[in-house]
Amino acid sequence: MEEIKTRLAEFRAAMKKAGVAAAIIPQTDAHLGEYIADHWQVRRWLSGFTGSAGTLVFAPSETLLWTDSRYFLQANEQLAGTGITLMKEGIPGTPTIAAYLAANLVKGSAVGLDGKLFATTEIADLRAKLEKHGLRLDTHFDPIDALWADRPELPSAAVFIHEEKFAGRSAADKIRDTLAQAREQGADSMFVSGLDEIAWVLNLRSSDVKRTPVATAFLYLSAKGSTLFIKPEKISREVRAYIDEIGLTVRPYDAALPMLNALPDDALVLIEAPRTSQAVVDALGSRAVFGASPIVALKAVKNQVQIAGIRKAMEHDGAAMTLSLIEIERRMAAGNALTELDIEEILTRHRSAQPYYFDDSFDTIAGYGPHGAIVHYSATPESASRLKPEGLLLIDSGAQYLWGTTDITRTIALGTPTPAEKRDFTLVMKGHIALATAIFPEGTRGGQLDALARQFLWQEGLSYLHGTGHGVGHFLSVHEGPQSIRLNDVPYDLKPGMLTSNEPGLYRAGVHGIRCENLVLTVPAFTTEFGNFYRFETMTLCPFDRSLFDTAMMTRREIEWVNAYHEEVYRRVSPLLEEDARAWLAEKTKPLEV
Repeated sequence: MEEIKTRLAEFRAAMKKAGVAAAIIPQTDAHLGEYIADHWQVRRWLSGFTGSAGTLVFAPSETLLWTDSRYFLQANEQLAGTGITLMKEGIPGTPTIAAYLAANLVKGSAVGLDGKLFATTEIADLRAKLEKHGLRLDTHFDPIDALWADRPELPSAAVFIHEEKFAGRSAADKIRDTLAQAREQGADSMFVSGLDEIAWVLNLRSSDVKRTPVATAFLYLSAKGSTLFIKPEKISREVRAYIDEIGLTVRPYDAALPMLNALPDDALVLIEAPRTSQAVVDALGSRAVFGASPIVALKAVKNQVQIAGIRKAMEHDGAAMTLSLIEIERRMAAGNALTELDIEEILTRHRSAQPYYFDDSFDTIAGYGPHGAIVHYSATPESASRLKPEGLLLIDSGAQYLWGTTDITRTIALGTPTPAEKRDFTLVMKGHIALATAIFPEGTRGGQLDALARQFLWQEGLSYLHGTGHGVGHFLSVHEGPQSIRLNDVPYDLKPGMLTSNEPGLYRAGVHGIRCENLVLTVPAFTTEFGNFYRFETMTLCPFDRSLFDTAMMTRREIEWVNAYHEEVYRRVSPLLEEDARAWLAEKTKPLEV
């Protein structure tokens, strides 16, 4: 805590020297990513808070951190003793950052931030709100290199080719389609900042970001010649030949902004404002054409090769989950000491034995008892609870296979479940089933389906604050849009080929957390005189804990769904298991008794 206080004090000294009264430090990188390399973990370094979402604000008289409900409990623990005040986003009475600054700064004061780390839309919105109160915005305040003496270098992991037998389409085809759609928006070229977009369009991957197989780079696409801005040492001879074949020039990573500055005045460069930093827009000036990135929509809809690969990934992930659950159960029965940290080791060991495994898709969340109520709980050697033969264990985990990305949450009873535990679990599962079985017309957005998953909780005065579903990439980011299923409306339709999570939950602070997550694929259902209708195909293959269902609360249709799902799990996963594991899976997928 003393080290954190020293860093905060040194940052304030830099603010004073630069003449800024307040400063904003986001949790992102120059590519506006959610998952970022250590080089960009500035907010974590300054505050000690390790959550993947949150913004640190230096005000004249205090330092504050805004984060959402997933991290309230974690932030309370990690900020204790630092002097940083937690601001709970989404809670009545919590002001926005702009409103707080407007109320606490003297007219004429400057707010400093690094324009490389903010979307141009964020900057425009913040500037407009601050200027109404006589405040100004300095988008060139970046003292971190001078303060962070041992700041990690930009990552140098090697780049490799994600072969077309997994990707389903060539990079040349993807570039052609991207530029064709850019021309439809009045541009002759496109600048891409998003690491997942670059990875997808070029069929290239790396390990620059933990758990997300992307390379740190920028990409300029043009029919006159395209350029990849990346550390040259990351490119092997094989990859160089591949890049040459698809017509790319390689230039150093830090040459991107100077190149944009040097483009002809009549260049028309497509960028998507919410996905592009203010620094890029400043470099382009009048050459920027604001529109929608074609890559985002193209990569969201998986092709048939990708879908076939995802099915294989789910089968092998289901086998790894089965073996992991067997090991947890048997070690518990033998009285072995197990902690939350052991769960991640068990899961990773069994997953890494599967074909085409590359990495986990995120750090495993294993929350026992009260820790399960911390939505994005991360166990440490100091915090890890020892498991007991009672209560609930929430396990949220996933893997990156060359076939595709998985993300699954299961809540299991470590002893005989109580009526209250069964009731809570069944309420969550009723919502999960309602969403899994939904049929909806073409043009439906996730926000229009969200209440299906919450309705049974709402009827009991219960709810959860996180989204019900997020998009998932293909051997890319485990959180990937543009679609989502949540209370607030996200203006992207659910289209056939989109892979999305279905994960309602219920969290009782100090008691337990329950979340039940499968990934679902949007597929055609039927066509009537009213148009095309879609449904979800459940892709994840792993049994739910049968002991936690209260069938008295369930309809026959809901029970039939669980039984049919378990039958499918056994049919597809059992061939990958040895005899004793098949017997265990057969027991865990028996029909529910009414």
